[in-house]
Amino acid sequence: MADPKGFLNHGREVARTRPVGERVQDWNEVYVPGSLLPIISKQASRCMDCGIPFCHNGCPLGNLIPEWNDYAYREDWGAAYERLHATNNFPEFTGRLCPAPCESACVLGINQQPVTIKNVEVSIIDKAWEGGHVAPRIPERLSGKTVAVIGSGPSGLAAAQQLTRAGHTVAVYERADRIGGLLRYGIPEFKMEKRHINRRIEQMRAEGTRFRTGVEVGRDLNARDLKKRYDAIVIAAGSTTARDLPVPGRELKGIYQAMEYLPLANKVQEGDYVAAPVTAEGKHVVVIGGGDTGADCVGTAHRQGAASVTQLEIMPRPNDERHPTGQPWPTFPILYKVTSAHEEGGERIYSASTTHFEGDEDGNVQWLHIAEVEFVDGRLTQKPGTERRIPAQLVTLAMGFTGTDRENGLVEQFGLELDERGNIARDAEFQTNVPGVFVAGDAGRGQSLIVWAIAEGRSAARGVDRYLTGASDLPAPIRPTDRALAV
Repeated sequence: MADPKGFLNHGREVARTRPVGERVQDWNEVYVPGSLLPIISKQASRCMDCGIPFCHNGCPLGNLIPEWNDYAYREDWGAAYERLHATNNFPEFTGRLCPAPCESACVLGINQQPVTIKNVEVSIIDKAWEGGHVAPRIPERLSGKTVAVIGSGPSGLAAAQQLTRAGHTVAVYERADRIGGLLRYGIPEFKMEKRHINRRIEQMRAEGTRFRTGVEVGRDLNARDLKKRYDAIVIAAGSTTARDLPVPGRELKGIYQAMEYLPLANKVQEGDYVAAPVTAEGKHVVVIGGGDTGADCVGTAHRQGAASVTQLEIMPRPNDERHPTGQPWPTFPILYKVTSAHEEGGERIYSASTTHFEGDEDGNVQWLHIAEVEFVDGRLTQKPGTERRIPAQLVTLAMGFTGTDRENGLVEQFGLELDERGNIARDAEFQTNVPGVFVAGDAGRGQSLIVWAIAEGRSAARGVDRYLTGASDLPAPIRPTDRALAV
């Protein structure tokens, strides 16, 4: 155990962010470099090494949190890294991007602020990279079996790395021009600099994983031909069909899906553009959708020099604190959250529904009309007399996703069955109705968190390994039927 009195002697401290006026002028990560290490030992000491560590249950990966907290407290970074990597392929991703359901389940959180698990996690892996502890794990022997992974997001990368380390020859197919999926083009640079992805990809290449970019299975390459070429296939193509907003004026210019807008800003940081083809500079921006993707649009618009930024959410404003009956500990609560993007400015409007868009004579959006909504008999209903309009010269739709891409032919060419939610159906081993074809991540689960994606990739890899060899030593943190912690 770490310091038995650590939770009594130290309050919660989190990573410091750079001043707003400074960070909106660049695209670097918002946190002050090196600000965590001086405080992380004290923060790790707050872990109580509970008899029943509910943080394990809160984390889909089953991270060994009390163990690496103890090592971090003692500043034994090598041992902390070993325990961290035992369950998580990419802690540098989750430590920056995961909403930390483990912290919501922390026992200390019953009546105090929980342990800063996420900050400890990212400190351990950053220190491990700095100290040279992260090295390729090359398999001792090859199995002679081949696997294709479709999609290079966190789920596909986790499955590929696990299967490569098990001795299989793995090729990852990505339709974009670079590896990373939404990690690469959906997550803004200020949340996670892409050097973290590049570094991990080089490790995977050294281990033997092969990457094929610019190839969309279903369009550029027939899925049936792919199946003939490989002994097994993992579909980790994500949930990429964006929810639309079919209201009058939707056809006006200047209205984009979030995943049309955000990748262009990321491509500027990759050096593909001098300036984004779609920019918020000098415009009144409205972001429809109150989730993390919406917050990413808000932060991007600030950095592009928007005249104003307004974020709309159809649901009521969440509570500041956990509701004792509706969202009891240790469940993951829906709380009012102020991200780094919200700290940078803008307005947030809750209980608001878009009625229609209004444009100018050239067909460009200029105004967005909204009305307040309220729950009546369990349904959201517009309140009469609350209609108004707000300026909107750039609108981004960040309302979530409804399933995997059905237009590229992948589902039909494989002959895959879908479940009742429109996702690709799979069994307890993550295998679809087509023998040898497996599915992991959002493509099978539906839109979810990065930590779930990695857990699914690891579990699917075990299913593939068993299918190819009859047995597997690879860990399987979850099963497809485990939805108790789906958030």
